[in-house]
Amino acid sequence: MGKVLAIGIGRVLRAKREAAGLTQELLAELTGIDRSYVSILERGLKSPTIDMLERLADSLGCLLEDIIRKARQ
Repeated sequence: MGKVLAIGIGRVLRAKREAAGLTQELLAELTGIDRSYVSILERGLKSPTIDMLERLADSLGCLLEDIIRKARQ
């Protein structure tokens, strides 16, 4: 996954998290990951695996495809 896509995914994750009224800490808890990892992903510093994106999408109540599609816009 390229840096541009990682940044786009981070932007989408943050927007969806905020729209859902979740903190990074709560999203991390729902997903079973550390809050600092949510922050790293939202800032586009690391590229998540497809499995991780699917877990995050489930926690955010959206489809994995929606995250990827919006990240490419």
